[in-house]
Amino acid sequence: MPSDINILYIHGMGGGGDSRIPAILKQNINDFIPKDSGIYINVVVRTYDFDPEVARTQIAGWVEELRPALIAGESLGALNAIRIEGLPHILVSPSLNAPLYLGYLAFLALIPGMTWILDMIYRPKPGDRQRLHFTFRTLRHYREHRRKALSCSPANGGKDYFYAFFGEYDHYCKSRIVCRDTWCRYFGKDSFETYPGTHFMEEEYVLSRLVPKILSVLGIDCIDKGGV
Repeated sequence: MPSDINILYIHGMGGGGDSRIPAILKQNINDFIPKDSGIYINVVVRTYDFDPEVARTQIAGWVEELRPALIAGESLGALNAIRIEGLPHILVSPSLNAPLYLGYLAFLALIPGMTWILDMIYRPKPGDRQRLHFTFRTLRHYREHRRKALSCSPANGGKDYFYAFFGEYDHYCKSRIVCRDTWCRYFGKDSFETYPGTHFMEEEYVLSRLVPKILSVLGIDCIDKGGV
């Protein structure tokens, strides 16, 4: 009987249970593990609430249930991932500054009709996806959410392992929603690498970069797929 290892994947804004990157991981990661290892990895991704305080409670319950060996996080979801203490973290395109922008939007949400407009602009794709509802109450939580997440960083005394991947052609870098300098300030200059892709890590880099890194952190031998 294979020994199951759980990875909890925290999706990004507007993502959910059918998000692309964790789906690729779930479908392929066990092909990189030697068949005689007796190890099987479950990649678990669930849709959580857009309000970070509600999400915090949901995700804490999943951690208690699953007892994951590793936390992965993507984009805005990286902040939720970072707040989980006592486990290694691997993050894709962490948007550490996005909560600042969302915090500024909070007061716009007080304008009559603005919440409806924002909800329509940022409406997620159909499927098992996070509902984005831009109320003042929800948006005002994001600046504190960022503060609490960064309080877990090595720069603020955090002891967990953190590693990030950044796309060289990430269009969110122009606005500094995604910012390597911010990452380095809190997590160190040797705690990330770049790949020649976009904010939404392409499948080839999920397989050639993300999967081997996850297995390395877990101490599991990785099969060389010959350039994959």
